[in-house]
Amino acid sequence: MVTTHVFIAASLDGYIARQDGDIDWLLQRDDPAEDHGYAEFIADKDWIVMGRGSYEKVLTFAEWPYDLPVLVLSRQLTDPPVPEALKGKVQFSRRAPKEVIEDLAAQNVHRVYIDGGQLIQSFLREGLVADIVITTVPVLLGSGKPLFGNLLQDVDLTLLSSRSFPSGLVQSHYRVMS
Repeated sequence: MVTTHVFIAASLDGYIARQDGDIDWLLQRDDPAEDHGYAEFIADKDWIVMGRGSYEKVLTFAEWPYDLPVLVLSRQLTDPPVPEALKGKVQFSRRAPKEVIEDLAAQNVHRVYIDGGQLIQSFLREGLVADIVITTVPVLLGSGKPLFGNLLQDVDLTLLSSRSFPSGLVQSHYRVMS
């Protein structure tokens, strides 16, 4: 059985990026001394599934940050050229979340990291998210790309843990109730 897991940062007012996709407000808070639990989170994941916006943002980083295979879900980027350094590391698909889960299950994948606001929203709408780790950054952006958009119904969550960091970030781990 494949389970999907979210690990993401958001501003205090619920945005994951500025409207133009900029995450400067988040990178300014990046403290190498604080890992915020990412290493522990990613350690037991088999794949990363991300949306187009996240993929395009990560491509701007100095180096590719993932050792795991990455599947980019996009209706627009179904067969773009993969940079030479990422060949064999990145794949593209137009498939729906449930189809992706079925495909990954057929490959004996068990735990998947879901990244990207719209992708997280689509997996939530289909009831495909097991848990969510949200790190709240103490900044108000006023507008931008929201972490959560319109949902067809309420999504009940149970708080599993919460912790704060010296930098002022607060992290909450929720189980999604199905």
